[in-house]
Amino acid sequence: MADTERGGPLVTVRDQLTETFHATQSFKWDRYKGFKLASGEISPFYVDCRALLGHPEARRLVAKLAYEALTDIEFDCLGGLELGAIPIAVTISDFACAASRRRLWRTFVVRKQPKDHGLGKLIEGTICPGDRALIVDDVLTSGGSLLKAIEVAREAGLRVNHALVIVDRQEQDGKARVEREQVQLISLVTIQELMNTMKKA
Repeated sequence: MADTERGGPLVTVRDQLTETFHATQSFKWDRYKGFKLASGEISPFYVDCRALLGHPEARRLVAKLAYEALTDIEFDCLGGLELGAIPIAVTISDFACAASRRRLWRTFVVRKQPKDHGLGKLIEGTICPGDRALIVDDVLTSGGSLLKAIEVAREAGLRVNHALVIVDRQEQDGKARVEREQVQLISLVTIQELMNTMKKA
């Protein structure tokens, strides 16, 4: 992984990304009150990747880190469940296209519900049965969004062996649940790394 030097210690792209979470206030930690998750459970951590991805420099770091993590993985397209996966897939695809003309990764999005008009599709994008697909998401907690996208992608004839998330919350056995589906999970950063950066600050 490439490093940059800031007047002393080498700083990795991962370090820069965790620092950007804090600079954009996209990560919060409240060990006393906590935050209510979509599942209804309370967690001491709040991760807002949508706020993070509103910043172009943050998108560049996510794309660069993902591109490096995917160097040895062969796939044809990437996407995931609306809405969180859309900017992630597009950002990574655009970065890869600019970096190498051999990595022309198409993108797709999995709808939460089929369209009630037209073809009633659950997947939007240019895909073909047999394509190798990478499923992406912003945050992994229980793995529900990833598992839904994996299921729909496989039903559409895509081959899914890998998934990528920006942040693994390391809660609710999310990683284990995804990997039980024979899908290798890649996380760009973890809650522990975000906590460590906050402590240093």
